[in-house]
Amino acid sequence: MLLSLVVWVGGLAFFPVVAQTAFSVLPATHLAGLVVRNALIELHWMGIVSGMVFLFSSLAYDWLSEGSPRLLRARNVLVACMLTLTLASQFEIIPRMDRLRTSVQDFDSVPANDPIRITFNALHVWSTRLEAGVLLLGLIVVGIASSQLARGKSS
Repeated sequence: MLLSLVVWVGGLAFFPVVAQTAFSVLPATHLAGLVVRNALIELHWMGIVSGMVFLFSSLAYDWLSEGSPRLLRARNVLVACMLTLTLASQFEIIPRMDRLRTSVQDFDSVPANDPIRITFNALHVWSTRLEAGVLLLGLIVVGIASSQLARGKSS
């Protein structure tokens, strides 16, 4: 249970390092954006799998320790929220950003007041907020789950 969560949260914590490195090392903003986009998509799939593994493991732990799974435990609800935010980013925000990216040749040449650039930047802000929200929720769940497991309880 904790391993799946730590893989997800660790990836989220490391992702800004990957993004910053891509934008500081690669010769073109467009290339860095593609690297970051692809890394984020992979991170989302890691999160989706990790979230499902966590929920399954959490319910199995409850069943084995208490005789019945308890879906509405705080840790499960928070992980479900993390999954929801991740799915929104993966299947709503990223595809919309992709459509905007393909509608222009080079974002570096698009003026800051262009509606496509404004929309892209707004989606980027939402993407960043969703990832930060998932990370924050993940850190809370790590704290909850690790303290519960250390005490040998699942409440």
